[in-house]
Amino acid sequence: MSEPETAVVGRATPSPGAQHEPSRTPDLDADGGGLAHLLRTAAGRNLGLVVALLILCVAGVVTGGDRFADGANVLTILRLAAVIGVVSVGLTFVITGGGIDLSVGAIVALSSVWCTTLATQTIANETTWLVMVFAALAVGAGCGLVNGVLVAYGRIVPFIATLAMLAGARGLAEIISNRRTQIVNVPAFVGVLDADVLGIPVLVILFAAVAAIGWVVLNRTTFGRRTVAVGGNPEAARLAGIRVQRHTMYLYVLLGVCCGIAALMLVARTTTGSSTHGTLYELDAIAAVVIGGTLLSGGRGTIVGTVLGVLIFTTLSNVFTLNNLSISAQSVVKGLIIVAAVLLQQRLAARKT
Repeated sequence: MSEPETAVVGRATPSPGAQHEPSRTPDLDADGGGLAHLLRTAAGRNLGLVVALLILCVAGVVTGGDRFADGANVLTILRLAAVIGVVSVGLTFVITGGGIDLSVGAIVALSSVWCTTLATQTIANETTWLVMVFAALAVGAGCGLVNGVLVAYGRIVPFIATLAMLAGARGLAEIISNRRTQIVNVPAFVGVLDADVLGIPVLVILFAAVAAIGWVVLNRTTFGRRTVAVGGNPEAARLAGIRVQRHTMYLYVLLGVCCGIAALMLVARTTTGSSTHGTLYELDAIAAVVIGGTLLSGGRGTIVGTVLGVLIFTTLSNVFTLNNLSISAQSVVKGLIIVAAVLLQQRLAARKT
């Protein structure tokens, strides 16, 4: 599933008196070659990511053998990808809109702690497990609203505003939980979210649903077109009648809701709520979004690319784990991949202009 390009290139009509030149086929070696031209298209970028994922899978089979190819291991990869994937889908909207959010991991932690407090779980057992769902989504949306107001109306740089939220949300999660892991004692909650449907984990189905909805919203709705416009040129978007500040606020609220959903998925998978949940999620999510093809400068986003980026990084971590390689080595490789992706984006953008 490829995503449409936002730019439309027009062709000039030759004047009647103009001298006609013989038609020529495009020179594939010009302007970086046919490969560079292909990588500038959405289909080309996604194809490159699919090839990279296939190469990782081959490496996993070669180095890990049956351990990597085992069905249980594949489901493990998908479960791990599902949680960070939901966060990454929300972050794609924020980055496409010209922003950034460093607090997603802390928001996930705070949402997980709040929805697993003794009071919340008591009410959930007495009424319905949906109380926990509401608590997590409300906390996530609330944190996103604070970020959005600070960035859009307070005119605080997104890096600083979300950095403050990172510290504040993580600290509040530690205060509420008293730095203790909170065990989930609501069987109905775990029974629904940690179940399988036709052999497919509900967490994976949720991730697929969020990604599908995100793709439709970004590519087939006015909200998505406005997001691209705001990220590409805020002043032009304002002159076109878009309420840039309000739309920016909505983007952060949307990301906060995605963090709340991710917190619920993490709580269901681990049956715990903890202030340590979501550690370094902001780096993993940004990495997945960037390698997927979304521009850090805003104005272009791709949900399909983000999903592929999440799968690439999750598979990479799984291959490293199966081969007993350290977390530090994984971090180094991830850092190199991020730098390479950004450099490639800049190179292609320079050639396009």
